[in-house]
Amino acid sequence: MLDMALFMSNATRLKTVLEQGPFLQYYTTLLTLSLLLQVVISLLLVVIAKLNLNEVEHQWRLNQLNNAATTLVFITVVINIFITVLGAHKTDSVAARTFSNPI
Repeated sequence: MLDMALFMSNATRLKTVLEQGPFLQYYTTLLTLSLLLQVVISLLLVVIAKLNLNEVEHQWRLNQLNNAATTLVFITVVINIFITVLGAHKTDSVAARTFSNPI
């Protein structure tokens, strides 16, 4: 359930970044890192779910994969914090966006 909460939080942050558009200072970096980490975490969780924990030869591998997934989840949370801190705030009007980032 925690992974679903992280996924929903990440989706909300990505939506905010996409709404800001390429005028956001770290647009490409935030978009790439967020999407890449979310895909890697999802793949890790699928692999972890497929392996049998009861088999002794899989336990070491599952422990390593679990540690990697936990680390990537932490990094994703930190990136979401940076998205919020770096000014990717949701704006409802196009006028507010163009006023703060004139082109």
